[in-house]
Amino acid sequence: PTMAHSKALLVLENFIGGKFVPCSSYIDSYNPSTGDVYCRVPDSGKEEVEAAVKAAKDAFPVWSSKSPLERSQILNKLADMIEHDLEAFAQAESKDQGKTITFARTVDIPRAVHNFRFFASSILHHVTECTEMPTMGCVHYTSRVPVGVAGLISPWNLPLYLLTWKIAPAIACGNTVVAKPSEMTSVTAWMMCKLLEKAGVPPGVVNVVFGTGAKAGEALVCHPDVPLISFTGSTLTAQRITEKSAAHCKRLSLELGGKNPAIIFDDADLSQCIPTTVRSSFANQGEICLCTSRIFVQRGIYSEFLKRFVEEAKKWKTGNPSDPTINVGALISKEHLEKVRNYVKKAQAEGARVLCGEGVDPLALPPGNQKGYFMLPTVIAEVKDESCCMQEEIFGPVTCVVAFDTEEEVIKRANGVKYGLAATVWSSNVGRVHRVAHRLQSGLVWTNCWLVRDLNLPFGGMKASGIGREGAKDSYEFFTEVKTITIKH
Repeated sequence: PTMAHSKALLVLENFIGGKFVPCSSYIDSYNPSTGDVYCRVPDSGKEEVEAAVKAAKDAFPVWSSKSPLERSQILNKLADMIEHDLEAFAQAESKDQGKTITFARTVDIPRAVHNFRFFASSILHHVTECTEMPTMGCVHYTSRVPVGVAGLISPWNLPLYLLTWKIAPAIACGNTVVAKPSEMTSVTAWMMCKLLEKAGVPPGVVNVVFGTGAKAGEALVCHPDVPLISFTGSTLTAQRITEKSAAHCKRLSLELGGKNPAIIFDDADLSQCIPTTVRSSFANQGEICLCTSRIFVQRGIYSEFLKRFVEEAKKWKTGNPSDPTINVGALISKEHLEKVRNYVKKAQAEGARVLCGEGVDPLALPPGNQKGYFMLPTVIAEVKDESCCMQEEIFGPVTCVVAFDTEEEVIKRANGVKYGLAATVWSSNVGRVHRVAHRLQSGLVWTNCWLVRDLNLPFGGMKASGIGREGAKDSYEFFTEVKTITIKH
């Protein structure tokens, strides 16, 4: 871009040791709803990560020796400040990520605020264990201490929401952090950095280094002074992280993809099931690891379900994310849109039927959004279980609907993928609900609802969907080291 043009661009800086630090080179970040470059993001590497890790190490002794109550008060203050600026954060998240302003306002930013409040509270309620051995004259107890510098790598689909889901427990437990948001969605992380000092977070406790996974992420994962890595993203990247961190025996928490089934039995309440399943398929453009992308419908209600589901999906409006009446915003990037479209083409080539959306219905966009990365909610039927559309994570507004006959058969088919993150079951038979939930290879099972979350409870997946769990107790255990202390008296 010319100089005149680049003056208008937002230029982000790394946040290291409580200060914003310029970088020697930058990456272009696009506004997905217009296709224009609107922001420059630092292209950080080894040097920047080195400085951030040093700042985090220097800040660790003071921060880790604060009481949980002192840390809790600071987290609550930060939550209040983000909430105070909720609208500005929502606008920024929508522009940067392509999601609708409605979703950013009602889901992303409120959840980021809640993440800080939740861990500010939960950190006050953990207790350690104690056992006695009277015959040996011994008493044993456990003590938990923060680990050190935590490396946090978060994705582009729910930028501030997932970044704070890592930062909050890490610092609540007394660790200091070096975080790397996705280079495609860095703006809200940078905005949060501006609030840290005022909230009372000491310099160096939270450091944010912007850049790509290949450069900045790799430098963080390979750094010998970062004993733990929490990562949310693709299974492929997670394999690389696991290999790179093996030499240092790092502790890993990996929250990866999903290929989540919805199982709809013939006794389901369709008046609830259909709108919720449309939402679980297309919310946030389908760019949520918990989205439903395989819908198994019992044969008796299959044709009725399909007809009503497609009607409902067609009501979802795609367009300018800043329009509050829009349901579907822009996908994250040109490359990602292309990838999602290719799945639909493959399904068609295999003989599946595309019932609505991509390539079937016209997509009318406002003049300013013609070059944006948009796609209509797309429903595909008659897909074979072995098709890549039923096996691989598409991560876009695409869902496949297929019929099944028996409970036994659908459990087998639902489990027949490499992922195991979330599942939804729709039935009014309580016994069946428990049986099916018990047998699904899935870290989360929702029945007659979707995405109802209690942050106290473990979150995470089985198989290729990840390692470890996040939640009140689980995050506390991940972000602390436990010692067993024995005293003879």
